Amino acid sequence: MADPVNTPATDTAIHRRVEACRAGADPTMIARLRSGWAVLGDPQVLPGYCLLLPDPVVPHLNALEPALQQAFLADMARIGQAVQDITDAVRINYAIFGNVEPALHAHVIPRYEDEPADLIKANPWSYDWNAAPRFEPQADGDLLLAIRARLERAP
Repeated sequence: MADPVNTPATDTAIHRRVEACRAGADPTMIARLRSGWAVLGDPQVLPGYCLLLPDPVVPHLNALEPALQQAFLADMARIGQAVQDITDAVRINYAIFGNVEPALHAHVIPRYEDEPADLIKANPWSYDWNAAPRFEPQADGDLLLAIRARLERAP
């Protein structure tokens, strides 16, 4: 019997989104970076919320060789800088968990001065993610294109 803790998952939402990005079928896809794919989050719990999905998908950060770990973390920071540059975000929160979807992915979450008082100092998981606006190409397309353009200009 397979060990569920040490056996990597092969059909997670992360795997499916990476396949969709490869096929050009993910409307949230921002750009292909060295380590993987930058995508807008769905839902957009805070405007500009993004994820970095590794390609190929691995179970966790330590499954990558050191040079690829560095590339992944550098790409995560590049996404954060791009989001901060084009929004009014005062800071960017970064998170890597993998508990719900057991595949490496990084959350890049902008934080704003005008967030509700009870949430401004809370972690982003305090928001009601189920009530957050879903990604909409019409509503979020300009933001996606602006982040893409900023990433293309960045070294």
